[in-house]
Amino acid sequence: MADRATRTLVLGGVRSGKSAYGESLLRGHRQIRYLATGPITSTDSEWMERIRVHRERRDDRYTTIETADLSRALRAAPDIPALVDDLGSWLTTQIDAVHGWTSGSEIDLDAQIADLCDALSAMTADVVLISPEVGLSLVPPTPAGRVFQDLLGTLNAAVAAVCERVSLVVAGRVLDLPRDDAAARTAPVDADAPVVAPAVAAGEPGRDRTEPPASEATPEPPADPPADAAPDHTPDDAPASRELPDPTDAEVFAPVSPPDEAVAFAARERQMMLTKPPGSLGRVEEIGVWISACQGQCPPAPLTAPAVVVFAGDHGVARGGVSAFPPEVTAQMVANIAAGGAAVNVMADRVGATVKVVDMSVDADTAPHLSRYKVRRGSGDLRTTDAITLAEARMALAAGRAIADDLIDSGTDVLIAGEMGIGNTTPATVLVGALARREPVEIVGRGTGVDDAGWMRKTAAIRDGMRRARKVIHDPLALLAAVGGADLTATAGFLAQAALRRTPVILDGVVITAAAMVANELAPGAMRWWIAGHLSVEPAHRIALEHLDLEPVLDLSMRLGEGSGAVLALPIVQSSVDLLISMATFDEAGVTDKSAAASPAEPAGTGTS
Repeated sequence: MADRATRTLVLGGVRSGKSAYGESLLRGHRQIRYLATGPITSTDSEWMERIRVHRERRDDRYTTIETADLSRALRAAPDIPALVDDLGSWLTTQIDAVHGWTSGSEIDLDAQIADLCDALSAMTADVVLISPEVGLSLVPPTPAGRVFQDLLGTLNAAVAAVCERVSLVVAGRVLDLPRDDAAARTAPVDADAPVVAPAVAAGEPGRDRTEPPASEATPEPPADPPADAAPDHTPDDAPASRELPDPTDAEVFAPVSPPDEAVAFAARERQMMLTKPPGSLGRVEEIGVWISACQGQCPPAPLTAPAVVVFAGDHGVARGGVSAFPPEVTAQMVANIAAGGAAVNVMADRVGATVKVVDMSVDADTAPHLSRYKVRRGSGDLRTTDAITLAEARMALAAGRAIADDLIDSGTDVLIAGEMGIGNTTPATVLVGALARREPVEIVGRGTGVDDAGWMRKTAAIRDGMRRARKVIHDPLALLAAVGGADLTATAGFLAQAALRRTPVILDGVVITAAAMVANELAPGAMRWWIAGHLSVEPAHRIALEHLDLEPVLDLSMRLGEGSGAVLALPIVQSSVDLLISMATFDEAGVTDKSAAASPAEPAGTGTS
């Protein structure tokens, strides 16, 4: 489960947000080479002012290299993360070098493009390349315009072929594109198609400067994209053909380091300086401190890329009447979530979070992009047999870890785990009872709403499952295999890997928190990277949170699952960060703070609020 370098191509039109998204993918790196391809000298005073502003906004992590020789620049430091912005400017320079604007179809840049791709393939650190996508802005229907269009299409296709990830940004929304087969990648470009290439976006010097010569200037694109340009929700991005993670030693985690205590101290000090009475925002203040410590900086960066992953699976114990709904509802709800119609989708859309549903063990056939990581159909009945084998448990753990890695590598800054599976509160309660050493009657809840007879059947099932779980209580992997199932196992891997990658997670209800209990056994200390989004009505949930020493943000008597409670808590977490970033200090606002206002007759700290 070693870290791996990722090559990412980010495509988009003018003012689409592609450059900002590209920068976000490298947010976690402490050193970044910024390979700027735009001209650095010009008689255009407005252009030079844009360059100045652009340089000033890059922080100390960036080393700016302004060059048109990308291959040499990449080979000079293959072990340092790089951001290339952008390929359109690089292509313009290559066309200029061979006087190609009037050459029509005779121009040949295959050698230069192949050399660039070879340099990219040799990179051992993450690299992000920004490029205009043919078709997303206007280019005049002239010979020069057609030259640029045709070569840009060839360039983008060649670079995409050596990249692990290709993303399209439209109106600030990101769509990860599946890998194409070789035939699709080498399909000829229609030379008679409408010509499209980007112009320079205001405020983004060095980016998208890909116009043909000034004599054939590009018209301005429409100021606003169509209202329906962005999808309502982000579809799952992983094609079924992509290589699966290696399950070898998936249960072995490196030591988890805690959030930065020095930064937490600095954040608390900053809270005291903001224009409010100390502690007046209650726990919201401490949440902001926690995020600062997780990010290792104060003030923290805003949380702008949240992602929800819903782990889905069926459970053999559900056939024993422990749920109010039949098992086939799992597959139906997976399809509903994938289509954007579930409660979690609606809530996530409201707060700007993406939703991804993953079929780990649904007892039905689901779409290939949902079942890429699928371990098996359903699980064994935990009352009498293991839910999954040890080998399947390793596969599920590896899947959860890989899903966390993919999201974090793509720029996600806060994660939420959700679940979908009829009967899944039964194995979750077994895990809570076994690890917290409680009796079944203390922890059994109504789940999706079972009646009294169903509650008694569920209690008996949990009793039987706990009897089997106690035999492997000190072996987290065997425990998950015995009573957890593939979905809870993948969730545990996801949560532990997020902690290892120093990424905060908002936990949802009893199922996710039960998986978190096991994740903390796999990776001790992981719980310091999590916050409880809410308290559900399930008795086992309160016990699980106490076990992890987590205090819920919300208590709304919810029991839906899907990640819904955690998504509702997300705006509070985001607001706690925004307050630390944007709220004025006493000095900035010219407001006298409490201690400064104290007189000799009234010592500091004794004034009224």
